[in-house]
Amino acid sequence: MDTHRLTASRPKGRLRRTRDRLRRLALGRGRTLWHPAQFGVAAPTALTLVGTVLLMLPVAARSGRSDPSTALFTSASTVSLTGFAVVDTGTYWSPFGQAVLLLLMEVAGLGVMVFASLLGLLVMGRLGLRSRLTPWTDTTTINSQQIMVVIVGVVRIALAVQAAAWATLTARLWLRYDIPFGRAVYEGLFHAVSAFTNAGISLWPGDPIPYTDDPLILLPLAITLVVGGLGYPVLHEVFRSRGPQGWSLHTRLSLVVTAILLVLGPIAVIFTEWDNPDTLGALEPAHRALAGWFNAVSSRSAGFAGFDYGEAEPATRFTTIILMIIGVASGSTGGGLKVTTVAVLVLAVHAEARGRDDVEAFGRRISPATVRQALAIGMAATLVLAVATFALLEMTTLDLETALSETTAAFSTVGLSTGVVAQLPGAGQAVLVLLMYLGFVGPITLASIMALRHTRRSYTYPEARPIVG
Repeated sequence: MDTHRLTASRPKGRLRRTRDRLRRLALGRGRTLWHPAQFGVAAPTALTLVGTVLLMLPVAARSGRSDPSTALFTSASTVSLTGFAVVDTGTYWSPFGQAVLLLLMEVAGLGVMVFASLLGLLVMGRLGLRSRLTPWTDTTTINSQQIMVVIVGVVRIALAVQAAAWATLTARLWLRYDIPFGRAVYEGLFHAVSAFTNAGISLWPGDPIPYTDDPLILLPLAITLVVGGLGYPVLHEVFRSRGPQGWSLHTRLSLVVTAILLVLGPIAVIFTEWDNPDTLGALEPAHRALAGWFNAVSSRSAGFAGFDYGEAEPATRFTTIILMIIGVASGSTGGGLKVTTVAVLVLAVHAEARGRDDVEAFGRRISPATVRQALAIGMAATLVLAVATFALLEMTTLDLETALSETTAAFSTVGLSTGVVAQLPGAGQAVLVLLMYLGFVGPITLASIMALRHTRRSYTYPEARPIVG
């Protein structure tokens, strides 16, 4: 007997067993019934309930016990990283309550980045192909080492970015505004976490935030939320790659579309709001450009306000709705359809307009399955927004523009409100809670279901061509 061959085969056997266990986990087979989509729904639900219970404790609110509806709405808004508020965060919640919000943001933000990244590994194992959701990996197997690499990588990047923003904000608040050092440290930490997780929750009173003329406050916040909105797959590949020539299609599409939005979005907002005395018009020219740019960047997912959004021009609201719907990159802390989803849809239209069978970008062909998934996610989001807007119009006296803006801000987990959330009836707030939940778990859950259930049938029906258009 060849003992050397037996000895050499043992590690492969262990690797195969590990891979098979993870595949059973992805498919809900074996000892566990957990499908990734089930976990993606159950985890935020459980975290929201825990947050609600903690916020209902007498020690969480400055005036005593918070009512259940306020606690539930605030917890759901925080866990979904939306940032909608029915009360002023800095004055209503006690230090304990604010600490609960800080913890919920951090756990939810890290959780969604880890889940989205691990989902790529599970999908890759299910399909037996190199995963489109994990472009940084060069293997076609799943093992526990890869899982730990993803988890450690997400935590390291998140903590590093948040630490840099924390130090910058703390120094500025302490040295420039004479805020006591302890308070400056606390506010710097809270807003660094809020920016990276794209939650947009602020302890600063008023809306907009009171530092719209200070670039050393707005720029660190903007850079942090943009980095958080890129996601771990992109950040990992950019930091590890020696140059753009080694970037995957996912990373290239994410960076290109993000760069386009960071330019066109602010130009549109600044142009429409420049002479509005209720928003940018009251500021100095340099501060107008800064506040307008910050508001456009933040409106893609974070929801920090550079000016009073409720006083914005209709064209600005329309631009903001588009930015909110597009959102940020897949595998990030932000919401929306995601920039790669929108990019695939645009590329599909471009290919069809030119009469091409394949959807291509940067010398790569995008699979028909990916195009169908992008189309399904886009149609599902459109249907959800339409139904929710109709429901909100029936429940309230809001006009169409305001109702659409609020539902889009909720579903895209942006939380950039016109200021009517606190005045909505309980049923209207319930609609927003449901939208925040669907926007947070819906796209990634739908994508995982479609990817993991991808099958090929052994037969096809005869082809038919109904008239379209």
